[in-house]
Amino acid sequence: MNETIVTVIGRVANDPQLRATSGGIKVASFRVASTERIFDRGLGSWRDGATTFWQVAAWRSAAENVIDSLVKGQPVVVSGKVRESSFEGKDGVRRTSLEIDASVVGHDLTRGVAIFTKASPAARPETHLVQGSGDDATDLTTDSLDGRDGLGIDRDDLSFTSSGGASSAA
Repeated sequence: MNETIVTVIGRVANDPQLRATSGGIKVASFRVASTERIFDRGLGSWRDGATTFWQVAAWRSAAENVIDSLVKGQPVVVSGKVRESSFEGKDGVRRTSLEIDASVVGHDLTRGVAIFTKASPAARPETHLVQGSGDDATDLTTDSLDGRDGLGIDRDDLSFTSSGGASSAA
């Protein structure tokens, strides 16, 4: 079977959510907003074009790494298998969702600097299941480490510096 692999560059549109399937496999889900840039010859400058939103799923250890690494608004690169699914919205209109089963997720280093820390299962706090909404997936929450993330890194001490030199908390 042929699979379609895509690479999407954009920004994290929502804070990633960690879940577990009924079989106990962890999955992190988040959305990526990708806006095309168009050169407007009439104005002689670049402008934003259409924005495409992608639903992303990262599985197993990648799921935990996504939870520990990404927050809403950060620039990201995602590569993986693409799927298209249709659903009926609350308004009764049929909609299409673009989904990526991620094999690779990382920060877009053309937009700033990131610090890599090798993931260590021993450094992660215990996770516990919380009753879900009856889906095939159950929400997971992570115990706090005195304001630190799952790798024992204090997020208040981290910053993300954009190419313009501005710094914002991760």
